[in-house]
Amino acid sequence: MKIVAVCGAGIGTSAILKVNAERALERLDLSADVDASDLAGIAVAAADAQVILTSSELAEAVRDAIGTSFAEVVEVTNYFDVDEISQLLERSLG
Repeated sequence: MKIVAVCGAGIGTSAILKVNAERALERLDLSADVDASDLAGIAVAAADAQVILTSSELAEAVRDAIGTSFAEVVEVTNYFDVDEISQLLERSLG
């Protein structure tokens, strides 16, 4: 399974989201490859992803950038809230 964390520049916030997604996966006893990407590189980074984590502000731009894809775009409100990320991933990955 592959998850991609996306922010506008791909430097700080996507790295924070990546680390907290890994923590959430650990809590859920799930394993996945988690990568960080910027918006410009998301189409390539998410080509084989099942889940894309991003902010509500970037969600529509992410959907436009990836086009037709099987990846679910999941909107995270607080990148620092591992509980929120855990709930979103649990809902997404079922």
